[in-house]
Amino acid sequence: MKIRSLLLLLASLGTVAALPLLNAQDAKKGRGPGGGGGRGMMSAEQRIERLEEALGKLTDTQKAKIKDIYAKTSEKMQALSDDERREKGMELMRESGRAVRAVLTEEQQKKYDEMMAQMGQGRGAPGGGGGRKGGN
Repeated sequence: MKIRSLLLLLASLGTVAALPLLNAQDAKKGRGPGGGGGRGMMSAEQRIERLEEALGKLTDTQKAKIKDIYAKTSEKMQALSDDERREKGMELMRESGRAVRAVLTEEQQKKYDEMMAQMGQGRGAPGGGGGRKGGN
C-alpha cells in the first residue's frame, strides 16, 4: 500500500515538474501567452489567418503587404518604452489598421470595417467604435 502511494506521489510530482517545459514548448510554437509575437501578441501569420477567416481568401500579394505592415508596426512598438507604448501604442495600431484596410478589396474593406467595429464595441480595439467601452 505504501509503495502504491509513493508511486502515485512520484508520478504526480513528475507531471507538475513537466508543466513549465510544456508551456515553454507552446510559447516557441506560437501558442499560449506570449507565443509568436511577444507580450501576448499573435504572430503576423496568425493575424493574417484570422483576417482570412473573417474576410475570405487573401491573395499572396495582400498577405505579403499585410505581413510587412505588421512587421513594421511590431518594430515601432518594440522601440517604445512601456510608458510610450501606453501613449502611442493605440495610434500605431490604428495606423496599422488603416494600412491593412488600404490593401483590401472594397468587399473585404466592408467586412474589415464590420469586424473592427465589433471589436471596438467589445474590447475597445483600434479602428472601431471610437475607443474603449464606457470611456471618453
